Amino acid sequence: MFANTQTTKTISLEAYGIQDAKIKYQLSPQELHNETIKKGEGVEAGSGALAVNTGRFTGRSPKDRFIVKDEVTKDDVWWGDINIPFEEDKFDHLYKKVTTYLSGKEVYVRDAYACADENYRMNIRAITEYPWSNMFAYNMFLRPDEGELESFEQEWSIINAPGFQADPETDGTRQGNFAILNFKKKIVLIGGTGYTGEIKKGIFSALNFILPMYHKTLPMHCSANVGEAEDTAIFFGLSGTGKTTLSADPERKLIGDDEHGWTPENTIFNFEGGCYAKVINLTEENESEIFNAIKPGAILENVILDKKGNVDFKSTSITPNTRVSYPIDYINKIQESSVGENPKNVFFLTADAFGVLPPISKLTPGQAAYHFISGYTAKVAGTEAGIDEPVPSFSACFGAPFMPLHPTRYAEMLIKKMKDANVNVWLVNTGWTGGSYGTGSRMKLHYTRAMISAALEGKLDNVEFETHDVFGLHIPLTCNNVPSEVLNPRNTWSNKENYDHKVRELASSFKSNFRQYKSFANKEIINGGPVV
Repeated sequence: MFANTQTTKTISLEAYGIQDAKIKYQLSPQELHNETIKKGEGVEAGSGALAVNTGRFTGRSPKDRFIVKDEVTKDDVWWGDINIPFEEDKFDHLYKKVTTYLSGKEVYVRDAYACADENYRMNIRAITEYPWSNMFAYNMFLRPDEGELESFEQEWSIINAPGFQADPETDGTRQGNFAILNFKKKIVLIGGTGYTGEIKKGIFSALNFILPMYHKTLPMHCSANVGEAEDTAIFFGLSGTGKTTLSADPERKLIGDDEHGWTPENTIFNFEGGCYAKVINLTEENESEIFNAIKPGAILENVILDKKGNVDFKSTSITPNTRVSYPIDYINKIQESSVGENPKNVFFLTADAFGVLPPISKLTPGQAAYHFISGYTAKVAGTEAGIDEPVPSFSACFGAPFMPLHPTRYAEMLIKKMKDANVNVWLVNTGWTGGSYGTGSRMKLHYTRAMISAALEGKLDNVEFETHDVFGLHIPLTCNNVPSEVLNPRNTWSNKENYDHKVRELASSFKSNFRQYKSFANKEIINGGPVV
């Protein structure tokens, strides 16, 4: 079940300032699995997957993510609460402390790369304190073969030291943990956190600056798949909206589940070589592809196991953000090249807990850009401390924490690509119907799948549409295998006045959120918003 990645190449880390380290280079997943268990840093689940606990941090820490402000970044990064500047000399000082900390230790080194399209390939060296962090890098990045390793030269480096704690007073951090991007030195420096997502998101953030700035390529926080007619579909959506679930379609080949580029040649390529899926409430019935990928070579994070090693997928006792990482070829139907052509449909997924957005609607280019910049979903009770009722949640470009440039720059690229490729863009609500969270019910997954299938197969091209009074969305009147009364959300509410009130309330939230972007947006984008 485990892949074999043996290599005879030897390396040195002295150029990094890491002295006298015991280097374990390019270990196989099985070796890293075994080392993790031997060190007492993980256990083997009943499925054969490795189960680890990431420690204090079970998710990203956005307020502790920084970008070094220098001549490369100062004029183009959208500085603020998301892209927090870090001083060059502070980085150099902290970098030296981290490399000194790793000196003399056993460290795990992996050479890998990002971007499946060789025209955009980025070679990466991951230097990690823990074996399971290195195994995560194996799962999530693309894997060079033996011949490629012999002549491998890294462009970017990730230095990952979860056991190191920064001193905020002297190091310039907010607290002991940090994730810092240095574009001039091409380094992602991570410390004080074992959450593996920081590793992949560090490289994603770097590509989100590099690709649009230097390659005219749109980076996207999305999943993508391709059909038998070689048509590519793209799925945007924040956590909990169904992005990974809906793109793992047994009728289509998966290109990737999280990070892609859209090139000037109108191709879509995966940045990664693996999947990193949420497993909270996972069932084999609803998400068989992900369920069956939990086997030797996969890494489960922060799950609860019973005495037999079986996962309690319903448990949130550690975190609701339970995860599994695995190589992409653990999915049965994949696009071997991880590259797709002919993009035809783009889906924006939202879990609208207010129950007012249609389950599927078609967007104009201006509306698409507006909703892309907005990146809306809703948080429901229990997802975060202090949330007792639905709360609107906006994340620009469906991935604001990883977007160094201003969101309108990505949105304008999207509009151009939409028009050039003549793609359809759909807003899909996987959230509530018949009322808000607590009153209505979650949209049935088989309805959502049926609506997406209808869009992919062109069965919504010639149906009649009606226009939503407030959001201006174009709602199909009919859809195969979906009751017609479900398609217009107002029809599903018993109290129409309550619906009208709630939809105006949500529209006001959209308007309020968009004010921060309005002065940067063109008229077409501004007119794509709701009318209150």
